[in-house]
Amino acid sequence: MKEETKTSKKKFQGIVVSDAMAKTRIVEVTRLTKHKRYHKYYKVTKRFPAHDEAGEYKKGDEVVIEEVRPISKTKRWKVTGKVLKK
Repeated sequence: MKEETKTSKKKFQGIVVSDAMAKTRIVEVTRLTKHKRYHKYYKVTKRFPAHDEAGEYKKGDEVVIEEVRPISKTKRWKVTGKVLKK
């Protein structure tokens, strides 16, 4: 018997920068990365097309996205929730 290992899905926190498409939001994720040689931190920004079935998230919302099976040619992420600000 082969044991199945359950892998955890990747999650990122970012800001919705576009809500122009139906059921799709573009989420911009910014993170800090350390340079291998100079050991200085720098910002890396990446944009992910994420699925939003209900269309409830708008431009400027801070959201959490989670990795899912491929939904379309470019969409491999799903918006799971909104980040509550204190």
